[in-house]
Amino acid sequence: MDYKSLLNEEQYRAVVCTNGPVLVSAGAGSGKTRLLTYRIAYLITECGVNARNILAITFTNKAAGEMKERICKIAKDGDLVTVCTFHSFCARMLRTYASFIDGYKENFTIYSETDSSKVMKDLFKSMNITDENIKSNFKHNISTIKNDNMSIDEFANIFRYDKNINDFVKFFNAYQSELVKNNAMDFDDLLINFYKLISTNDAVLESIQNHYTYFSVDEFQDTNKLQYDIIKILASKTQNLLIVGDEDQSIYGWRGANIDNIFNFTKDFKNVKIFKLEQNYRSTKKILDKANLIIKNNKNRLDKKLYTDNDEGTDVYYYQAMNESDEADFVVQNIVRMHNAGVNYNDIAILMRLNSLSRAFEEKLLAYNIPHIMYNGFKFFERAEIKSVLAYLTAIVNPSDDVSFARIINFPKRGIGDTSIEKISEIATRNRTNLKSVVMNCDNEILPKALVDKLRSLRDLLETLEHDMTNMGMYDFFSELLDKTGILKSFDLDNEQEYERFLNINSLSNSVREFEENNAGATIIDYLESVTLSSAMDSDDGSGVVIATVHSAKGLEFDTVFVVGCEEKIFPISRDDNDDLEEERRLMYVAITRAKKNLILTSSNSRFLYGKREYSVKSRFLYELELARERQINSNFNSYNNYNNNYSNSNYTNYSNNNTYHSSNYGGNMNTLQTNSNQSFNYTFNKDTVEKKSIDFSKIKLGAKVTHPKFGDGEIVEVTPNSSNHCVKIRFEGVGEKMLSLDYAPITFKE
Repeated sequence: MDYKSLLNEEQYRAVVCTNGPVLVSAGAGSGKTRLLTYRIAYLITECGVNARNILAITFTNKAAGEMKERICKIAKDGDLVTVCTFHSFCARMLRTYASFIDGYKENFTIYSETDSSKVMKDLFKSMNITDENIKSNFKHNISTIKNDNMSIDEFANIFRYDKNINDFVKFFNAYQSELVKNNAMDFDDLLINFYKLISTNDAVLESIQNHYTYFSVDEFQDTNKLQYDIIKILASKTQNLLIVGDEDQSIYGWRGANIDNIFNFTKDFKNVKIFKLEQNYRSTKKILDKANLIIKNNKNRLDKKLYTDNDEGTDVYYYQAMNESDEADFVVQNIVRMHNAGVNYNDIAILMRLNSLSRAFEEKLLAYNIPHIMYNGFKFFERAEIKSVLAYLTAIVNPSDDVSFARIINFPKRGIGDTSIEKISEIATRNRTNLKSVVMNCDNEILPKALVDKLRSLRDLLETLEHDMTNMGMYDFFSELLDKTGILKSFDLDNEQEYERFLNINSLSNSVREFEENNAGATIIDYLESVTLSSAMDSDDGSGVVIATVHSAKGLEFDTVFVVGCEEKIFPISRDDNDDLEEERRLMYVAITRAKKNLILTSSNSRFLYGKREYSVKSRFLYELELARERQINSNFNSYNNYNNNYSNSNYTNYSNNNTYHSSNYGGNMNTLQTNSNQSFNYTFNKDTVEKKSIDFSKIKLGAKVTHPKFGDGEIVEVTPNSSNHCVKIRFEGVGEKMLSLDYAPITFKE
């Protein structure tokens, strides 16, 4: 096999460098998987290495399967190579050498997160630990101790002044004892127990090292300390270790990934040979220019600069919207234009730092009948915290809905566990009534006093909310509900995942506000019906425009990428130190390098946050990308949702940094874009040069009857004056009123 002709020069140099420690810093889209597979094939076909002696570590089972398949196609005996994840390799070795592990047999069970949580739950109960914050911290600390390869004594010494440290030590030891008693290991135990085995038993280590003599690890920037310690020991004998990673794409620090592992590798191994894969095969030159421009601001990295032989491509664009609705309109209407010009929906992605931004885009995509998928996550109204908040509304207006009521009994946490809920359910069944009735009459039921006290509190809360609902507007009532239930206060805002859930509920609050504004006289029942019907219409057939967080989009690529929400406190999310800010910058770098041909970034002048509309500050990354002061889209802002009546030109002129204009609700002029993977052709966002639907203007009037493929029949109730895109508000039965552009919405007039 002519490897030299199949690889670029730097890839080839890394492939044929087979002995000793090798570091490959592989830039985005530079063909690292190709390098890994060809290097393993080269070891087998050209160096005579027995395939059984090769261990290749990847980070997902899917990646392992794909790599194994590719190796088998190009190398004889490729199926004998061990290609797997850290966890699966450790599990295999632990079963093989189970007799050397105290307390375990080879048939040990691997506990899932659910199984582990059940063990912890029972221990919390037996130790009388009821504080939910303490429970959460204890769970987190157990994983931290194991992944940081730390003993419980070391951890206890570090946090010796913590008032809960003694209880935690007891809990940790009890948890580990319970696992051993059950001949079970959790996921973290697979790594820590294997590390203990090879670091304390020379005979076992020698046996493994005699079997495996060549090692490679993919996505090395995502390894944690324990994983690095494991591979360092395994490769210590032959030193034949290849690591491939990109410090510029290290974005999982929050779950233990340690970017310093790449730099420690060059210290812990002698005479490390370093190769940099800088040739990108994915993106245009102009996109890579922006990628290089942003990432050069990070200090903790190897010096490399992406380049490509691809076309120059079109300019990277930035659009500054007036508000989140305007931002979603801009993105979605231009997706319609692109699709009309021949672009496949599957080749377009909307990427965001926080999934709480997705609601506006999901709703607009549905309104314009564009198929879409929420990649690696739940669509907005399917998220657990959203369903739980909506369950409060349902429980108030529909007492018979036991499913909804069961969601709120212990949300937020009020110490009513599964056993108590089962007792309440038994009483409801026996009395042939519903859960809410039992709670509202808890004084008359035979229940433990402690439980009755908790149920009284819930009963009083519900009675107050029922009264408020009849005396307040919809949005004011919803705000009151969030306040009196303490839902927003239940989230730990220092925890990023908890913060995202908090922002999701904030977005739900905005949804209620918008529905009330657009549907005069509407009730909570109307809103719930609208959400239910819209969610049912929003079918997911596995294809369409991808909505994703940047974290979940890593490893993917699209012809066109919209990066939305480019504002301070969103992207980057608020960070306290430089290391965190550098990870945020790496996230932006990852977002940019997902784009192959077209890259558009957006921000909003204001967002509805924390129960009120607040001005937004443009992301510092826009300035680093040299986008915030140039190539901005200028045109007259069209009235939308009365927004420009609430915020004047002077307000935005005074607030905006170097901006004395309003961005158009539906975009202005943009230059040529490549939009199809099979061909290059002139495409523009300019409304005058893109073919629009043929509209009979005489039909655009109040009272006109229309049909929408998702929303059904509707009636025009408002026509926006001087709207170049023929914006109208349409009232649809069940789903409420929607503001749509007739130029792009799939609307037909009824005769």
